[in-house]
Amino acid sequence: MKLYGAIDLHSTNNVTVLIDEQDEVVYQKRLPNDLAFIFQQLSPYQCSIQGIVVESTYNWYWLVDGLMEKGHVMHLANTAAIQQYQGLKYTDDDSDARWLAQMLRLGLLPEGYIYPKKERAVRDLLRKRGQLMRQRTANLLSIQNLITRNTGSSMSSNRIKRLIAEEVEGLLPHGDVALAVKTNLSVMRCLEGEIATLERVVKERVQLRAAFRYLLTVSGIGQTLALTIMLETGDIRRFATVGNFASYCRCVGSEKLSNGKRKGSGNTKNGNKYLAWAFVEAANFAVRYEPSIRRFYQRKKAKSNGVVAIKAVAHKLARACYYIMRDEVPFDVARAFT
Repeated sequence: MKLYGAIDLHSTNNVTVLIDEQDEVVYQKRLPNDLAFIFQQLSPYQCSIQGIVVESTYNWYWLVDGLMEKGHVMHLANTAAIQQYQGLKYTDDDSDARWLAQMLRLGLLPEGYIYPKKERAVRDLLRKRGQLMRQRTANLLSIQNLITRNTGSSMSSNRIKRLIAEEVEGLLPHGDVALAVKTNLSVMRCLEGEIATLERVVKERVQLRAAFRYLLTVSGIGQTLALTIMLETGDIRRFATVGNFASYCRCVGSEKLSNGKRKGSGNTKNGNKYLAWAFVEAANFAVRYEPSIRRFYQRKKAKSNGVVAIKAVAHKLARACYYIMRDEVPFDVARAFT
């Protein structure tokens, strides 16, 4: 008898379900989030279980990794692409788990990528760097706002980056405002130190693999962005076409059309937000330093606006990077931006 499993995972517990080929429930229980206990409950059925689905919630690592190590075939459900029948009057954790198991049995499960455990921690270090960079920017903008609000003059980002605490008293007449700026400045300096540490450790832990070394030939992509693209992409062969990769990078628009008329939009946030950030960042650098890309950007901007134009450049770079990673060839700006 073939069985199909699903686990509806929560922060402290989960609902585990096994169904057979007729969609009959063979096992269904709410269990604590204890890997040894979950495995003990599943072990009598292990030879019959064809696969187990877990939703890609924030806390899936320990469960998927642990059951894979015990020999189970695991599937990660893409939660953004799963929808139950909207006419249902009542749903709960049990029905959610059964629905996942049914989609696995029918071969209709929208699957996410189970990133290799070996490199996941390093990838998450780069994600932590991105979080700290955003916090650093927030503190920098706060300093700018405080200075402009209280003096009527603006200060550039580069000037603030060079600012020291001793200068603040002379810039701002009110002591409390000066204290607020010095506090932001202190936090910003602390974040800069932590960011530098994360970058150093990441570069020690992982190097650009052969398939990704040509990313450094792309206009606007340096070492950190190349490592981000490599670690967030994983195996490039999991993307069947360049369009799939561009969509995963959130570089493709989402809209629903019927009879030539717009009927709304789809899930615009479906995809990898870290790759989306990386290619927008690369686009901004490329526009600054590569003349042919800057001309492309200016043509797009004249027809729309700066945000749309930068996204168009990011889309071009993402498509180019797909072929660079797949075929292991250097970047050709003439082919990418004709």
